[in-house]
Amino acid sequence: MTTVSEVLTHLKEEGYTIDFNLRGDCLMGPGDALQLYPNEFLVDKHYRFEGMSDPGDEAVVYAISSPRHALKGTLVNGYGISSEALSAEMMKALQENPAFYPSPEETADSVGKANEATPQRPAGTRPLNAPLLVVDLLQAQAQIRQEPAWHRSDRNALTLLQADGMRLVLIALHQGAAMKTHTAPGIISVQVLEGHLGFEAEGQTTELKPGLLLTLQTGRPHRVVARQESVFLLTMANPAAEQ
Repeated sequence: MTTVSEVLTHLKEEGYTIDFNLRGDCLMGPGDALQLYPNEFLVDKHYRFEGMSDPGDEAVVYAISSPRHALKGTLVNGYGISSEALSAEMMKALQENPAFYPSPEETADSVGKANEATPQRPAGTRPLNAPLLVVDLLQAQAQIRQEPAWHRSDRNALTLLQADGMRLVLIALHQGAAMKTHTAPGIISVQVLEGHLGFEAEGQTTELKPGLLLTLQTGRPHRVVARQESVFLLTMANPAAEQ
């Protein structure tokens, strides 16, 4: 399975037949006739698809079950889920935990969070958050250049950290690749590890090479162009989690 539609088809064959939509405090079924609140459902598993154009394109497919209502369904949502107007209970309920309904004490934070095997990266689990997390950037740079996505498109991305207040994403671009004009819900920083980027924002273009670090305030439109094959580290603040 390499696409969202293939995963959804597979899950429907497994009995996940209801299409859920996300609201601030519950999941909504078709026609809004069904409402599932955080203590009424479990996330059995999830599938992560990392965006090829910008981090806002990333998506997660959730397999949802509700023993209380004897039903199963799916929810599709982007990684920007943390910036939506979600209640704390919904944020915690959407963390994967197939064994039990998590209590507030057991899900007080996301320490220990990991990324399970995905269609793009079937090798297995890798940590995304921990009390102490060490990332081998050289190994990560080599990994994203070895994956099929790098060879069949003009870019690839790898999430290194996803914590309550911050996300780190390693992004590689082929020469000439451009990240379309977009905004971020929090402050970002861009640090080039290899290559040369043109960063367009605030009516000017900044040429970024290794050794330079750029920061941009919340909600400012920006565009990135790879002057040559490049790898950079994108840090994104999550203002919703800091409130």
